[in-house]
Amino acid sequence: MLTKVNVVLDDDVKADLDRLVVSGKRSRVINNALRREIHLISRRAASARLDEIRTTTKRVSTDDIVKLIRRDRGR
Repeated sequence: MLTKVNVVLDDDVKADLDRLVVSGKRSRVINNALRREIHLISRRAASARLDEIRTTTKRVSTDDIVKLIRRDRGR
């Protein structure tokens, strides 16, 4: 589904967009850029959450992790 929105761009960004991206492709370029930025923001938030969780849990050795995985797989 497509949705039209109004956004405000800095003059230099608009000028670069007009100069570098042909008419008819600008929405696609903006959508792709927003997707990448939203994905990056999401990954940073997930990483921050993992860092937060890491401070409240006990450390587990690699050997213990491997043993638990093998146990769960029935080996």
